[in-house]
Amino acid sequence: MLCCERPEFAGLLSRGTTLRVAVGEHVRELPAPRRALRRTLMTLDFEQSRHRVGYRCVVGIDEAGIGPWAGPVVAAAVWLDPEALPEGLADSKALSSQNRRVCYQDIMRLAKVGVGIADVTRIDRDNVLRASHWAMGEAVRALSITPDLAAIDGVHAPDIGCAVETIIGGDATIASIAAASIVAKVTRDQLMQQWATQYPGYGFERHVGYGTAQHRAAIAALGVTPIHRRSFRPIQVALEKRSTNTEG
Repeated sequence: MLCCERPEFAGLLSRGTTLRVAVGEHVRELPAPRRALRRTLMTLDFEQSRHRVGYRCVVGIDEAGIGPWAGPVVAAAVWLDPEALPEGLADSKALSSQNRRVCYQDIMRLAKVGVGIADVTRIDRDNVLRASHWAMGEAVRALSITPDLAAIDGVHAPDIGCAVETIIGGDATIASIAAASIVAKVTRDQLMQQWATQYPGYGFERHVGYGTAQHRAAIAALGVTPIHRRSFRPIQVALEKRSTNTEG
């Protein structure tokens, strides 16, 4: 399930053989990539160890989009079936784009997944860390099951309605967190590709909102869009420069 604040995000359908993405009036379907993964790289050792001490439903949570200058923060919560693990599970950052999409398809087919999306308005109002925690809570609430423990990559333990265990580097060592990192990354990348069609010339389809030289140059030439994070210093500087140039 997908849980988000803005109606244009709600067209991101999470299951099936194609990924259907809708932002505004722009809709396109992405075919499932060809199979490229042949083995599962992780086990459920962590999750099973928590079952042995009394937790019945353990999910992994991760986010994508803390650092970019533009676009939402996306969080995913994933419960993995021990009898049907997705192939090729690994930290999303360690996978190629193609392998990440292949693994994403397996996760959506085999696991229980919730997604939460915090838009730029919330990021600028609350700050990006709080927005990411809100998105994590929305991801948990979007699940079709009720977890009693969430394993989260990082050091911060948000209030999401169940027990939380934080693990630094968890996306590289814990299967359910790795799965969540893949879902969050693929979901956000596809949203940014859709924004690229609405705001051409910025290169969102390539840098997905991160502060690259190309992105900086595009802002200088074209200005700041509604999806840029005005609470981030580089965007504030760009707005100040543009205001100064206009006044001059």
